[in-house]
Amino acid sequence: MLSSYEKLQSKYSNIPMNEIPLMHGFKGLYYDGRILIDKNLDETEKYCILAEELGHHFTTVGNILNQDSIVNRKQEKLARRWGYNEILFLSRLIEAFHNNCTNRYETASFLNVTEKFLQEALDWYKEKYGVCTFYDGYLIGFDPLIIEKLPLNSESN
Repeated sequence: MLSSYEKLQSKYSNIPMNEIPLMHGFKGLYYDGRILIDKNLDETEKYCILAEELGHHFTTVGNILNQDSIVNRKQEKLARRWGYNEILFLSRLIEAFHNNCTNRYETASFLNVTEKFLQEALDWYKEKYGVCTFYDGYLIGFDPLIIEKLPLNSESN
């Protein structure tokens, strides 16, 4: 069975991807139409990094390594958001809830993402929706992470 990382690679197999030892603290890079992932990372971290680097492929233009530029920081944020939407959409949080995940550690483990990636995604969802949102019959709270099934409307006329 393929891992989450391998499934994501397969989904975007038309984009050149390589695992190499990266230097200077880089975990992943998108350069000239190619994604580079640090081969020394564990599979969970590779999965999260790949999602972000795919975000760069689909959303950013040019060299944005200089994060002192506000334009570059905006592009970085856009790529990260793309990654959150790609692998950590709201229905996956509900799936974790149905698999008895009761905290961020269990949720991150079930979803095969790092706790940091999960927290950053939750922070973004909070920025996007507010402290909570209604999705597909559930109330999802982002700080703290809570998921509750909403009762069906049982009013009769």
